[in-house]
Amino acid sequence: MDIAGEVVLTLVACLVLAGLAVAFVWGWGRSPLLAGGVGGALLVFLVYGGRELLRPAKPGRRGRLAGAAATTLTVTVVFVVYASSCNCS
Repeated sequence: MDIAGEVVLTLVACLVLAGLAVAFVWGWGRSPLLAGGVGGALLVFLVYGGRELLRPAKPGRRGRLAGAAATTLTVTVVFVVYASSCNCS
């Protein structure tokens, strides 16, 4: 069962990676400025999530946006780790 879970997670990560690559190429063909802006905004959001994960916690400080950014960063890291093991790149 553990091997099946690994295979499914790797397959999903590869499909997400391929979908993001196709979406970026399509977006770059339509509007390079918009595609670069969305990519930059996503990168800033991920950096914010990393900052919130590594920052010492203070009661009542973390909001919904910080939680969403930290969760997005965690899911992205898991997908990158699994996508790096597939032969689609």
